[in-house]
Amino acid sequence: MKDDFLKYQAQTTSHPLAMEVSHAKGSYIYDTKGNAHLDFVAGVSACSLGHCHPKVIAAIQEQTEKYMHVMVYGEYILEPAVAYTKLLASLLPPSLNTTYLVNSGTEAIEGALKLARRFTGRSEIISANKAYHGNTMGSLSVMGHEERKSAFRPLIPDISFITFNDESDLEKITLKTAAVILETIQGGAGFIVPKNDYLKKVRKKCHETGTLLILDEVQPGLGRTGKLFAFEHYDCVPDILVIGKGMASGLPVGAFISSNTLMQSLQHSPKLGHITTFGGNPVIASACLATLKEISENNLVSSALEKEKLFRELLVHNHIEEIRGKGLMLALIMKNEEVANQLILKCKENNLILFWLLFEPRAVRISPPLTMSHEEIKKGCAIILKVLNQIK
Repeated sequence: MKDDFLKYQAQTTSHPLAMEVSHAKGSYIYDTKGNAHLDFVAGVSACSLGHCHPKVIAAIQEQTEKYMHVMVYGEYILEPAVAYTKLLASLLPPSLNTTYLVNSGTEAIEGALKLARRFTGRSEIISANKAYHGNTMGSLSVMGHEERKSAFRPLIPDISFITFNDESDLEKITLKTAAVILETIQGGAGFIVPKNDYLKKVRKKCHETGTLLILDEVQPGLGRTGKLFAFEHYDCVPDILVIGKGMASGLPVGAFISSNTLMQSLQHSPKLGHITTFGGNPVIASACLATLKEISENNLVSSALEKEKLFRELLVHNHIEEIRGKGLMLALIMKNEEVANQLILKCKENNLILFWLLFEPRAVRISPPLTMSHEEIKKGCAIILKVLNQIK
């Protein structure tokens, strides 16, 4: 199967990890040789409730027996999508009351950028250096990493960049700016958290200039940081919130959320301002609803902070310079890139799944399922420390 995988399926690199997966359950992925791999990555933050959570599986099975795809987004009333968006609204600030369901995080970014330009009548978008918002052309245009963009230019125009946490750059936000788009916690850059009320200061500048603030919580949203939404840590409510990844416990989905007033601008001039065939799919919406209920009704959000504390207590080693991030969105910053690479690859040999970050070569991702137990965390950390002791 590996030969067929490499021959027939398009690859993203010339050296994929190429684990041949048999099945997955809870905090483990099982390969076809019978090995159980403890998963400290959760599908890159997508599997919020671990693998094959029984409540999510039950919701999916129940919905597939009723109906699956029946009509393009927004034309028919589909109970799972309505129930999910209603629950989201009840858990968000009043100004974030209307959700547009799409197929992925990057499509949600595209929709948010279009909404900002449509509502304000302005064209300039300001993003952050080292930002990652996805890989479609609009999302790529607001990526703050030229090496990954240069091969695909020309991209969309009127994009400017500021440096995350640099208050002096906020003067670049003007009356010409349609939107500022930021990750609430920068992901690909190395899990950089906002400091010194940075997001509140951005919010203030946006208010002064009539600029919309878009916060990208595709990765830090849905309980991963110890709040249901990461912006709650920083007292900063965006005009448009983007979510994805962990919404459906591993199924493809995304959403952008705003006020009903803003969202109505996509209905006219032109109408059908954003359209999608499979957005709001009832099977995926059912998985979203089951996932959000489980996260919000149990102790999973607050326990993320307890588990972060456990990680920080256990992972002390001279190869680890610092641990960045919040909750269960953590990055080990190693002394150099080689140590990071060795740690990830040697832990794979020891049946522990770790992964890289895009723009910080010294970083090692730790983003396990929110459901991971303290005992599993201790087991995985022991493997990390054992491997680090073997690295000179």
